[in-house]
Amino acid sequence: MDGKAVAAQVKQTLKEEVEYMKKVGVPPKIATILVGDDPPSKIYLASKHKAAEEVGIASENHTLPGFSSEADVADLIDRLNADPSVNGILLQLPLPQHIDGMRMIERISPRKDVDGLTSANMGLLFYGQASLIPCTPRGVMELLHHYKVPIAGSRAVIINRSTLVGKPLLHLLLAEDATVTVCHSKSRDLLGITRQADILIAAVGRRPQFSVTREMVKDGVVVIDVAMNRVAGKLMGDVDFESVSPKASYITPVPGGVGPMTVVMLMENTLVAAAKQHNLNKASVLQR
Repeated sequence: MDGKAVAAQVKQTLKEEVEYMKKVGVPPKIATILVGDDPPSKIYLASKHKAAEEVGIASENHTLPGFSSEADVADLIDRLNADPSVNGILLQLPLPQHIDGMRMIERISPRKDVDGLTSANMGLLFYGQASLIPCTPRGVMELLHHYKVPIAGSRAVIINRSTLVGKPLLHLLLAEDATVTVCHSKSRDLLGITRQADILIAAVGRRPQFSVTREMVKDGVVVIDVAMNRVAGKLMGDVDFESVSPKASYITPVPGGVGPMTVVMLMENTLVAAAKQHNLNKASVLQR
């Protein structure tokens, strides 16, 4: 599965939708918040602002010192919530340890929560009513749809139970009639479970301690590798690509698989948020 190619196609569609929104007087805009100077966070944010520029979305970054208090972060979020020109707010995670990340996420207006992480948007996801969906799970589903992977009736196994990936994917796959098993560090007989998967999604991120190997999958499996590990200076996912790919009908590479989809889904969420805030019910992005 070529995440770069699929993301490029989505970007082209988004560019056209951004032009439409600008013509009707709704130029979409995203604001990001970085607390501290974590190098990986800076890299991730740079890729997000680059994607925004490529599709024509205005973007601005707000950087606070690592010693900032929760009150400082909350005040900035409040100001962005009140700014009508800002349609989406992204709080870059992780935050410094002295700041309660969940409390700060909850501070973001659900209407501007383009990461889809507030309890309000997670609750809507539970009920199958969410329009702002966490970006990585949304990107995974977009890849499955693009490659026409059968989901209804399939056995999907997710090796991850996080709020960012595993739990949203559980509800998204259930909504499309998959039979879903969520595995984690306390799961027994992981090998027996993964061998049953028609769709296997791995997002552990602890390689080399953990990896998905050839004996863990059946022939014809669709493998989505969400993880990003740096081992001996090389980026790799959870999946032993060389041994697993001959058995898979589809498999995502790392890098170049889910990563580009996560970024472009953030842009899509920004357009969805802008359209809903201005009651642009005919905006095609709302139909995706």
